[in-house]
Amino acid sequence: MKKASDKKSIRHMLIYLLLLAAVIAVGCFTDLFDFKELGAVFTVNMTSLLKLVIMVLVILLAANIIIFVLGCIKPRSHRGGSILSLLASLVKYVAGIIIVCQSLSLLGVNVGTIIASVGVLALVVGFSAESLIADVVIGAFMLLENQYNVGDIVEVNGFRGVVTRIGIRTTSITDGGGNVKIINNSEMKNILNRSDNNSWSVSDISIPYETDLAQLESRLPALLEEIRAARSDVMLDAPQYLGVQSLDASGVVLRFWVKVAEKDIYAGTRALNRELLLGFRRLGVECPYPQMDIHTK
Repeated sequence: MKKASDKKSIRHMLIYLLLLAAVIAVGCFTDLFDFKELGAVFTVNMTSLLKLVIMVLVILLAANIIIFVLGCIKPRSHRGGSILSLLASLVKYVAGIIIVCQSLSLLGVNVGTIIASVGVLALVVGFSAESLIADVVIGAFMLLENQYNVGDIVEVNGFRGVVTRIGIRTTSITDGGGNVKIINNSEMKNILNRSDNNSWSVSDISIPYETDLAQLESRLPALLEEIRAARSDVMLDAPQYLGVQSLDASGVVLRFWVKVAEKDIYAGTRALNRELLLGFRRLGVECPYPQMDIHTK
């Protein structure tokens, strides 16, 4: 994801450079600057349009260079990653504001007069900026209070994943399957921050009542060691047998658990369930698919 973002920034910079060079060439080698005014309010001629295009391209190029440089910095902590992500988002917003204001100025519009005559409150209501203000203010306070950072594991309204980007308005969260959820900062109120600690992945397996439990339990240590060796990619500790959990209609419920890295929590839980199911079948014990649960450390 990081490499794709870098390639995108480089591609944008090259496009802006080529467009900038093309526009400047047109301005230097043609005489299209004698275009007369289009109206009394807007003094639009080719010179103004040329200046406007050059200004926009220069600002976009500068913004992309800054964002690219920020992306090349390797933060030493999650807090540093949050600051870099926020700065990149801020650069985009500042560039957009500058482009709008400078565009109006180059076209002969007095921006100050418009703001003074319409009023700041009317602008806020008219452009429906209440939500923007809420996102910016709440997001800023949550960051200042260090409630979550880029790289942290969070859960918001049942969606659990890694914070991959924090912007002026939104926060992006990516789950274990690569799904991305973009949430307005004002909605990041009820979050469960799991930091980047480990969790316990729990698996309950029901075995038939007629199973020789004593014989099965004697063979479990070798089975669990086999599972640990087979799935060392997602498991940090050897699976543990916690004994008989309860009785249900299917039979005797046995409980197992393993410590799993937060970033691999779903992969680890699925791996534990699958390996236990296959392992029990190799031992000649048929059982329903295990039930899974996750317990924080």
